[in-house]
Amino acid sequence: MGNLKSKTENSTVFTLADLAAWSRPGTSLAVLGHPIKHSISPPMHNAALAELARAHPRFTDWQYVRFEIHPADLPRALDLLHAKQFRGVNLTVPHKIIAFDRVAEIDPAARPVGAVNTLRWTERGWHGFNTDGYGLASAVQETLGRELTGSHIILLGAGGAARGAAVECLQRRCASLTITNRSEGNLRQLTALLQSIAPDIPLESFITSTPGYQCKPGSLVINATSAGLRPDDPAPIDLATLPRPAAVFDMIYNPPQTPLLRAAAALTLPHANGLAMLVHQGAKSLEHWSGIAAAQTAPTMATAARAALGPA
Repeated sequence: MGNLKSKTENSTVFTLADLAAWSRPGTSLAVLGHPIKHSISPPMHNAALAELARAHPRFTDWQYVRFEIHPADLPRALDLLHAKQFRGVNLTVPHKIIAFDRVAEIDPAARPVGAVNTLRWTERGWHGFNTDGYGLASAVQETLGRELTGSHIILLGAGGAARGAAVECLQRRCASLTITNRSEGNLRQLTALLQSIAPDIPLESFITSTPGYQCKPGSLVINATSAGLRPDDPAPIDLATLPRPAAVFDMIYNPPQTPLLRAAAALTLPHANGLAMLVHQGAKSLEHWSGIAAAQTAPTMATAARAALGPA
């Protein structure tokens, strides 16, 4: 029965109408997105909850489900989730930024990011966190054996994912941060926003097509763009034009091998995709809801995530 329940929770996509009628017993957790069908968060979290329940009976009735919520319906969904006393909520694109101004409290570390991906129920409203930065730092350490602290970073992109990554790098005291983007508008906006976070850390930026731009050799390259999601996407930067990097991390996890990572392999550079980041940010979310350390649940989540994705 337990396995049947897990399969149902992992595969079902619920709607706003389902939420309005929600009357399930037990402790509910949810992920909201638009679209959400592709999300592997339910199998990740439900595997971790099943493992926890074997040692801690209080988790026996916990369940993690997903809701397809249009951005225009997010305020209503958040109100309903709070009224139904969902213990916690994860938010994916495009809800992370929309929800930022609609929660009762923001964790101080999430304020500079301007986005929340994790909400925890409190009587007065939602308490918002952002676990993406933790996920990035943990994944880089696990897969590449490197720390953001003290590293020279080359960050590809200037959108929402790049903003979160940049804030985490600066908060963890990277040695320097260089941001590159294809368009100038977002690049200027992001660098202006970041300058007040750690004004003593060297911060530079350049348009990706700038010829001969000199970055620091031995840098960690982090891709925070969407380039690589589609088979015909070009790599977001030509790695051969950079002084030899130390390693390459691509936040994209599906497909597992992007053009950027293929280029890194051809140059014999250490490289990794974003699956470990997804796992660690999820484990940190569960820590906020359960009090169980993220390091304890991450291995189970990683196994479930790989199984959900299937053969590479």
